[in-house]
Amino acid sequence: MKEIVDAVLSGEATAADYAALRLPDSYRGVVIRKEDTEMFAGIPSHEKDPRKSLHLDEVPLPELGPGEALVAVMASSVNYNSVWTSIFEPLPTFGFLERYGRTNELAKRHDLPYHIIGSDLAGVVLRTGPGVNAWRPGDEVVAHCLSVELESSDGHNDTMLDPEQRIWGFETNFGGLAEIALVKSNQLMPKAQHLSWEEAAAPGLVNSTAYRQLVSRNGAGMKQGDNVLIWGASGGLGSYATQLALAGGANPICVVSSEQKADICRSMGAEAIIDRNAEGYRFWKDEQTQDPKEWKRFGKRIRELTGGEDIDIVFEHPGRETFGASVFVTRKGGTITTCASTSGYMHEYDNRYLWMSLKRIIGSHFANYREAWEANRLVAKGKIHPTLSKVYSLEDTGQAAYDVHRNLHQGKVGVLCLAPEEGMGVRDEEMRAKHLDAVNRFRT
Repeated sequence: MKEIVDAVLSGEATAADYAALRLPDSYRGVVIRKEDTEMFAGIPSHEKDPRKSLHLDEVPLPELGPGEALVAVMASSVNYNSVWTSIFEPLPTFGFLERYGRTNELAKRHDLPYHIIGSDLAGVVLRTGPGVNAWRPGDEVVAHCLSVELESSDGHNDTMLDPEQRIWGFETNFGGLAEIALVKSNQLMPKAQHLSWEEAAAPGLVNSTAYRQLVSRNGAGMKQGDNVLIWGASGGLGSYATQLALAGGANPICVVSSEQKADICRSMGAEAIIDRNAEGYRFWKDEQTQDPKEWKRFGKRIRELTGGEDIDIVFEHPGRETFGASVFVTRKGGTITTCASTSGYMHEYDNRYLWMSLKRIIGSHFANYREAWEANRLVAKGKIHPTLSKVYSLEDTGQAAYDVHRNLHQGKVGVLCLAPEEGMGVRDEEMRAKHLDAVNRFRT
């Protein structure tokens, strides 16, 4: 492993040099173990502790198959799917691996008693399998997390509709929170040259998800002038939605939970901000009963910020806690796009406000290959910036996941894998200097 790191840090190793490196028989990866799936039985979700379920183990190097690549992971990041995996909710991921393993002989590699997790990476290609022409050893890359087979016609207009679509590192094994990762070669994209390894690893999943949900024709199809309500606007997902709205000429109405988070949104350029805690919004009277008076109070506050206009697009991801309010405040003919459900999957809303006002609810899940590429291109061009706030070591991934689970973080949290320290991997210092304040915005 030291030879691999030395080659990366040298900045001078050629494709032939990388191809000549001896790959290790094993590497370190962050795993959950099948034997632990009941360890949190009977414990409320918010009390489950990822530090107890995530382990840094030595694992065998997987066999490389056709159309695949092995990547030396310099840095990764923690997403909510890593948290869900670590607390075995909504169900243990080993069921995903078992089903994948039954599809073909090569997929059997993924069905193991341990699951190497992680759906982001920035690193260097070590090896490519048969049939890979676009990438070669030594290429500096990031990876999006869409894994598809594309043997069905269903996926050819939109790869997210492929019946064998999976999220790498969540529904497949050999993920990015490790020293080496196994990916399909069509997951690879060029690393932004002005970013460090940990900065480049941060946007992948959340930036692509926000792009499809908000900008793409498969999502809301945002246009200039749209009023966009963004829940958790300074968080891992919302911080990219806020940037995309501003970059696209829309008007983000940023919902946050503290003055510190409001300041972050202002630093991105947003002006319309609602601190839901300071203003005391309580959309539920109790576990079973929502409060329409609070929906109306919330809608009135939005109109104060928009000059009397209602919301064109709601960027929804909290789920149960906010969904009734989201449907209510959307304008007639407007759109609610939803992904994830960090406060609960069983959404409730008053259908009168949907059906009689001709509103639309659009389900959005990650992004197809083209959408992920376009989202990454915006990062590479310095139009969208990482929202990295803190970086952990691979050994401390459990603490990183704990902090995300407890909402103790801002933006995204990164994890150093093979990179020995922060700030390495920058190849374009001139471009970095132009965007340094924006790149570091969440670090302060």
